[in-house]
Amino acid sequence: MNVLFFSPAFPDEMAHYVRGLAEVGAKVYAVGDHAQDAIPAETRACLTAYLQVPSIMDEHGVLDQVLAEIARHHVTIDRVESLWEPLMLLAAQLRQVLGVPGMSVEQTLPFRDKEIMKQVLDRAGIRTPRHARCHTKDEIWQAAERVGFPLIVKPIDGAGSADTHRVDAPEQLDAVIASVAHVPQVSVEEFIDGEEFTFDTICGGGRVHHHNICWYRPRPLIARTVEWMDSQTIALRDLDDPFVAGGRKMGFEVLDALGFETGFTHMEWFRKPDGETVFGEIAARPPGARTSDIINYAADFDCYRGWAEAACYGSFSQSVERRYNAAMIFKRARGQGRIQEIRGLEGWLQRYGEHVVHVEMLPVGAPRRDWKATLLSDGHVMVRHPDLQATLEICDAFGTDVTLHAG
Repeated sequence: MNVLFFSPAFPDEMAHYVRGLAEVGAKVYAVGDHAQDAIPAETRACLTAYLQVPSIMDEHGVLDQVLAEIARHHVTIDRVESLWEPLMLLAAQLRQVLGVPGMSVEQTLPFRDKEIMKQVLDRAGIRTPRHARCHTKDEIWQAAERVGFPLIVKPIDGAGSADTHRVDAPEQLDAVIASVAHVPQVSVEEFIDGEEFTFDTICGGGRVHHHNICWYRPRPLIARTVEWMDSQTIALRDLDDPFVAGGRKMGFEVLDALGFETGFTHMEWFRKPDGETVFGEIAARPPGARTSDIINYAADFDCYRGWAEAACYGSFSQSVERRYNAAMIFKRARGQGRIQEIRGLEGWLQRYGEHVVHVEMLPVGAPRRDWKATLLSDGHVMVRHPDLQATLEICDAFGTDVTLHAG
């Protein structure tokens, strides 16, 4: 199995998926714009060949270079994979040129264009927020009048919560329009008030081989707009809990409506206070912010290798038993400048250390990260526990008892 893989060195977690491919017996032909010696040695060891291109974002240039290299070396490519959202259409174009299996450009577009995505799901009878595509200030105002306040303005092809704004009243809209002026197209959507969750899957051969539900505490839009707020992502142990049953059912319906067959998906959805389930958005990639590791710790398996097996062969041979709720808690420093002190960590570890599986904090003297530009914040820990309430207690105690101070 010869797999062409885009961007093995960025984002950082791509290295794990390269390792997964090598472990299931694939020969990995990687393409990226990093110098080969900038790729970690353990990742380079998993590569059969590497092609460095001037810019991975230059679709036409990359296609020409890749096709020339394939012809020059007489290599047969069996799969083309990209798990970084900006390169999904590039991968789809190359699949069509090479005639290899996988998502076509037409199948990929709904995963990259939030308006097309919601139109497909509207036709399938799935509850989505009221929505409209907008290019200009006038279009945004017209959409806002139809959708009503509060509403959300966000990029059509964005990822995470970047350039995403809540607008509660008309007098706030002009300022938001100015802040997204650099975005070519935006989606104006009904604001859904409720708890926010994920539905993550590994699929192969048209089957969902593994699925996961994470709970965001608080919802990402709040965490991305309130500087002092720590955030939690919790992979739930009990996926049969009635509280998340609607989202789980919707997740399978969304995959059917979009015709998704093979790969990783990451869907976000809302549960309103009255119990109504509302679709948020879906991407044909893994979740970010180390969530794949949380998924692994919840069930003691390797989702990187699981994805690779499903992508290459359509199968999934690992045994998965969900024994834990697993959570990542992200910590932001107080103040600006360099980290001066970490308080409360030792006491927190003394109380809960047997349930802590990972600790990563910026060291004293390190510059504080830009809280608006990173999801990983200035420190994070990962915990797991069989009982959900105990997991929440551990997470909340880290939020209140542990602090980083910058100055």
